[in-house]
Amino acid sequence: MKMLVSMAVILLTLQLTACDEKPGNKVTIGDFTAADSANFTKVQWLDSVVNFGTMQMGETKTVTFRLKNIGNKPLFLTNVKAGCGCTVADFTKGAIAPGSEGMVTGEFDSNKSQTGEVHKSIFVTTNTPNGINQTLVFTGKIEGHKALPVEKK
Repeated sequence: MKMLVSMAVILLTLQLTACDEKPGNKVTIGDFTAADSANFTKVQWLDSVVNFGTMQMGETKTVTFRLKNIGNKPLFLTNVKAGCGCTVADFTKGAIAPGSEGMVTGEFDSNKSQTGEVHKSIFVTTNTPNGINQTLVFTGKIEGHKALPVEKK
């Protein structure tokens, strides 16, 4: 009987703590919850497509995408991910105040790509109500070939 009561208490405790929130429904940044509609704001992408022009194989280029918080709540970039291993993404950390600007950058390494036309993406998640996922695109052209090491005699 004692074991049955203990088991019931454990199950009741698990059920009460599990009902606290729906799993997979939020991204938390410190005390801020991106899925909380009371904290949604609006973003205007000043640059969402960037052409870096032509580069030589072996070079790296940094592309910059600017954004502005046009809402009345702080804007948070909750997740920023490059579409491939040839790009390293970085972004404004922390709150972007209403009326302020932030940025997302991508450092593209041509050594991890091929010659020819390039079309790459960076994916951004923000605390905005509709379409919280934004795809940023950069394009350009890589010329030349990878240089082979020169052997000294």
